[in-house]
Amino acid sequence: MSTPKFAHSSVSVHAELKKRVHDYFHNQDIKPTGSSNLYLKAIILVAGQILVYTHLVFFTPVAWMAILECMVLGLFTSGIGFNVMHDGAHGSFSKYKGVNRMAALSLDMLGASSVMWNNKHNIIHHTYTNIDGIDDDIEAKPFLRLAPTQKHYKLHKYQHIYFWVLYGFLYLFWVFFTDYKKYFSGMVGSVALKKLKKTDHLFFWGFKALHVATYVVLPIILCGFMPWLVGFLVYTFTSGVILSIVFQLAHTVEEASFPEAAQSTNKMEDEWAVHQLRTTANFATGNKIITWFVGGLNFQVEHHLFPKISHAHYPQISKIIKNTCIEMGVPYLEHPKMTTAIASHISHLKKMGQR
Repeated sequence: MSTPKFAHSSVSVHAELKKRVHDYFHNQDIKPTGSSNLYLKAIILVAGQILVYTHLVFFTPVAWMAILECMVLGLFTSGIGFNVMHDGAHGSFSKYKGVNRMAALSLDMLGASSVMWNNKHNIIHHTYTNIDGIDDDIEAKPFLRLAPTQKHYKLHKYQHIYFWVLYGFLYLFWVFFTDYKKYFSGMVGSVALKKLKKTDHLFFWGFKALHVATYVVLPIILCGFMPWLVGFLVYTFTSGVILSIVFQLAHTVEEASFPEAAQSTNKMEDEWAVHQLRTTANFATGNKIITWFVGGLNFQVEHHLFPKISHAHYPQISKIIKNTCIEMGVPYLEHPKMTTAIASHISHLKKMGQR
């Protein structure tokens, strides 16, 4: 499937948003990259990951405490993904390219490939959000039907019930299957993978081997196979549920659109920025605890419009973006609470589960 083109508008929403946001950073005399608070948060999350892992593997506690610690390890893994890796991969963690690269490599340390992520997320998802057949983030066949243009199977009737289990296995599936599928097929869904450099191949295999040694081989040697298996499943299931639900609340809710290109021209109806506004939703932006933990990904509208701006600035620029959208008569989708966003996601799954 060829990638579609976006429409051009005489009155560009994107141009106006960029001007106003640029003026904000210029007038405040601040950089759009990460702040000292972000760096402190990164230290806390990485230190927490290392400490919990060390206690589990080298000073293994009793079973019930170990299971709880595996869940906490899943929280830290998700937190690092949201706050460190995500900003680093977008080049917004720091003004220094090398620091951003190091932050992005935190994903490789945790088992997934930052190279595959860059192709899947930064290049494809952020450009062609919610376009069926191109955006790999809404491709979960045959288990889930996330867009109205996708094929319907009988099991989808119950997807609003069993989706939690599928989300729990996302991280495991991501690390041990989908990365390899992309690597060997050279494709992200229907889009060709950007040509890999020699260093990309080295990093892919080197970090995959390091992850297996750290999270599989060493724990089995020190703790035994069954304790490792139970702990690893608890750890990855916790990570999978958290990572999945946060990303799904941004695009697969009732209010979000799933636009299609015109068949005759392969062109989208809206300009790129308006497309992002129609396909993306915020949630719980007033909750500081959620905002802190999910790395501002509850400000998903701001992130999709300005992915190279660190999430540390999203609460401030969200006011500018929302007011501009109101003035220009374009959508600004948001849920006041995380619970209402989850309810909307479940309702969307239920609707998509109908024939």
